[in-house]
Amino acid sequence: MDIPLSENGQPAWAVATLFPCQGQWSEHDYLSLPTNHLIELSDGRLEVLAMPTERHQLVALWLYRKLDDWVKANQLGIALAAPMRMRTSEGRFRDPDVLFMRGEHSSRRHNAYWDGADFVAEVVSEDDPDRDRVVKRQEYAKVGIPEYWILDPRDQSIAVLVLDPGQSEYREAMVVSGQEIARSIHLPGFEVVTAEAFDHKH
Repeated sequence: MDIPLSENGQPAWAVATLFPCQGQWSEHDYLSLPTNHLIELSDGRLEVLAMPTERHQLVALWLYRKLDDWVKANQLGIALAAPMRMRTSEGRFRDPDVLFMRGEHSSRRHNAYWDGADFVAEVVSEDDPDRDRVVKRQEYAKVGIPEYWILDPRDQSIAVLVLDPGQSEYREAMVVSGQEIARSIHLPGFEVVTAEAFDHKH
């Protein structure tokens, strides 16, 4: 968030006392936070995310449009693109690049956030690739999100991860690149040509 300045140009540090200390943020504090920055909540701590790059946004929005068109055509539910807070467990919120909720699970949708999702996708961030490839992979599986796609601009690949019944870790259904097709497992019929996700020259 923007740091207010005092009259002599120094940060007005007293403003910080109006907010909880790291480790003490509640869900109410987090949801009431007035900011346009990308911020996630994890175990009482705020995680300020780097502003997405143009490449990141082009990939994320391309996938969102593909998914949204397919979901609407099949009347399956609703797809959204970030920013949209998703509660993964008590005291923990994430903001996936793309997320989808089935119509029959609409009770899990709230105006300020969703309780989980039926499909999420993340574009690997340049500032901290492990957040998407490791940390969120473990977290999304733990809370039972059935399918997680990881789109990695570095090697232009898409990993399709699925959660098998009774499991708490994702299985790699496929990792594809080039002209190979990434196919959803839990949304049969939704598929994309991998290279198209990263080909944004105009």
